[in-house]
Amino acid sequence: MLNVIDTPEPDFMQEEEITLFSDSVGKWIDEHAPPEEVQSWIANSSVPRALWNKAGEAGLLGLSMPEEDGGMGGDYRHEVVLMRQLGWKGADHFGISLHNAIVAPYIWHYGTPEQKERWLPRLLTGELVGAIAMTEPGAGSDLQGIKTTAIKSGNGYVVNGSKTFITNGQLANFIIVVAKTDPAAGAKGTSLIVVETDGAEGFERGRNLHKIGMEGNDTSELFFNDVKVPGENIIGGGEGLGFIQLMQQLPQERLNIAIQGVAAAERGLSETLAYVKQRKAFGKTVLDFQNTQFKLAEVKTKLTVAKVFCDYCIGLHLKGKLDAVTASMAKYWVTDIQGETLDEMLQLHGGYGYMNEYPIAQLYKDARVQRIYGGTNEIMKVLIARSL
Repeated sequence: MLNVIDTPEPDFMQEEEITLFSDSVGKWIDEHAPPEEVQSWIANSSVPRALWNKAGEAGLLGLSMPEEDGGMGGDYRHEVVLMRQLGWKGADHFGISLHNAIVAPYIWHYGTPEQKERWLPRLLTGELVGAIAMTEPGAGSDLQGIKTTAIKSGNGYVVNGSKTFITNGQLANFIIVVAKTDPAAGAKGTSLIVVETDGAEGFERGRNLHKIGMEGNDTSELFFNDVKVPGENIIGGGEGLGFIQLMQQLPQERLNIAIQGVAAAERGLSETLAYVKQRKAFGKTVLDFQNTQFKLAEVKTKLTVAKVFCDYCIGLHLKGKLDAVTASMAKYWVTDIQGETLDEMLQLHGGYGYMNEYPIAQLYKDARVQRIYGGTNEIMKVLIARSL
């Protein structure tokens, strides 16, 4: 594991099974996502579709899915291990954690027995690649402002609308769509409806969006033009439950983002230390300058505080006690710190930090979206302020 900030792991992360799992995940990433492979993802703006099936074969899909639902029977710690290893090894453009720790939980938490039986085994193998379609061209953090509709028609629904910035959008064939089943009822008229895209008439993928960072992850526009969906695809089996389901699951999504932020920044510190120890200026290494030492002391301190707070939130979450306000604190503060520290670390690389072949440049670009998705950091502050 990457131990660049020396912070002891909490007891719940030191269990032998978790440690062994972390080692095995690291080896799998080394084999299937070495740096040269990640560069090909970036060049192609997507991971290979076959990687999803390989992840399924390795047991990396459905890590925390209950055994009774066909899953691996792990818990959130296993998702943390995967997110951290991906971040430490620079393979975090692979949207597996969204599939595992955001999309699949909607099914095993809220799905009917029939929905679980129909979808979970296929999400586990990689036959189905998951995405969740919340954001629209005119509605981002304001989920109540969505315009996409799923209107009852016979025994099913007809879905109309467009979504944008959808992670895994080019490859996903299992899309949870946030839609209004009763447009006049506001939040109470919101439902989550699954669109299986294979063969779905009226469903179109827009372009694979060209982003500043996270280029190896496919992010897309999606269009629904009179897409017919079976009535049994409403998650939970009843209309109007979507907003509550979203609100219950968003704290985990926001904690995911914070955990990923710490892991990426830890990798940045590891790369920066290696650079300043070998780079010479004015007859000594860059690390010999007191300014460098002070800057890195600040970075290490901030990342230590961020990791300890994330560990605290993970502990709460494992007990079912992570509330929306605390998760919002983790998401906003850690991602702010991630951006701030990576900026300092890029500066210590001098001109080389601006060159794409140096990992710090990719880390700097990738960090920027962390303050935007999952609810902007400004929205996080609004949620926190309401608790005062």
